[in-house]
Amino acid sequence: MPPAPAPTLARRAVSPLDHRIEAVTGHDIDTLWVYRDRGILDEPHAHLVDRHRELAKSQTGVTFYLRLLNRLSSGEFDVDDALFTRIDRTVDQLEGATDARDAAARKVLAALEPIEAAAAACAPDAKPLATDDQAALLAIAGGAKLYEHLLTGRMSVTAASGTRIPHAKLQRLEDAGLVVRDTDRPVHAGQPVSLTDAGRTALFAARRTPTTQAPKVPARPGTSPSTPAQRH
Repeated sequence: MPPAPAPTLARRAVSPLDHRIEAVTGHDIDTLWVYRDRGILDEPHAHLVDRHRELAKSQTGVTFYLRLLNRLSSGEFDVDDALFTRIDRTVDQLEGATDARDAAARKVLAALEPIEAAAAACAPDAKPLATDDQAALLAIAGGAKLYEHLLTGRMSVTAASGTRIPHAKLQRLEDAGLVVRDTDRPVHAGQPVSLTDAGRTALFAARRTPTTQAPKVPARPGTSPSTPAQRH
């Protein structure tokens, strides 16, 4: 299995849309971010995670200006014209940050709704991916090459994680359209092997934790947990 990406100082901000994303994918947000960095996600899910990262970043801005406004009104500072100026400026900045957050939330919804529709239409009797195929695809997702031994002529796949995958297994995955080789490279020097979009979709679905019901998130007064708050 490829090593997990190095942790970053910035942590995601919780958004009102997180529960819908987790319900339709079967993964928590942190896991989705890790899968995005490993290249496991197919294009629609990768696009969704990218939009969610933008939403998390914009939510951080809203939180920052809210805390600043709370501090300015805490009694820590003298009440004078300078304080009123700072409060007015902070309110304007908070308004701009909120507009950016709401715009980012709309982009998340635009990416999320087609995935929800596809999940609803997905056949429940789809053939599951075998456990050993899951392991092979996960290893290939982290980077892999097909090598031919110059003396014996035997071929096998070596993943970046050190995992070796038999050539017969690679052929079955290729025949299923789950992986593809870069045949422009000589096999004795190593042909890169990567997941196809179908391979990413199959791997993501196989590692999905089944969810029977979306978790309930309390709505703020006057808002729905499935939509960003609207200001007037």
